[in-house]
Amino acid sequence: MSCLKNVPLVIFGPSGVGKGTLIKRLFAEFPDQFAFSVSHTTRAPRPGETDGKEYHFVTQDTFKSLLNEGAFIEHAQFSSNYYGTSIRAIEAVQATGKRCILDIESQGVRQIKKTKINPVYVFIAPPSMTVLRDRLRGRGTDSEEAVQRRLTIALSEISYAGEDGACDYIIVNDHLDQAYSKFRDVAQGNRIDSDTLPRVDD
Repeated sequence: MSCLKNVPLVIFGPSGVGKGTLIKRLFAEFPDQFAFSVSHTTRAPRPGETDGKEYHFVTQDTFKSLLNEGAFIEHAQFSSNYYGTSIRAIEAVQATGKRCILDIESQGVRQIKKTKINPVYVFIAPPSMTVLRDRLRGRGTDSEEAVQRRLTIALSEISYAGEDGACDYIIVNDHLDQAYSKFRDVAQGNRIDSDTLPRVDD
């Protein structure tokens, strides 16, 4: 891996596009080279989750106090819970010699761009909105209303990814093996040719 190993790698893209699959495959192939930063959250731990492993579980008062101290490079609120990535969490990964991977929303990307953190940004895109719609419905975990809401957010994210300077690389997850090959190259510090964003009116 090149000298980029201490430069965080930010992955973003619509729900259902396969970000998690690509990242899990990377971690499985290179367990000693990459690691997630552990985010803070105010939600309660789910069965099997451990504080400091999946998340740093904190109270809303603690989270807001950290926020006021400028501890987070990005944060967001979903439903009634807060989530945030701290500078210290990134530094903890870097101290191990591994490259820090952040899987966040485009809202978080905008926030990070206002900090001194200078990561590599990779946008994972669907082949088309039709394919993304089918993938979301195929998961069977969301109501049709929720699927439509995710698709609306996806349109916004794809639009943002098309703006100048929004991301360093675009990878269309059409064929998993091909997408992973490109993702692995970027993660290891190599340059690739970016893919073309899908049309949003299909």
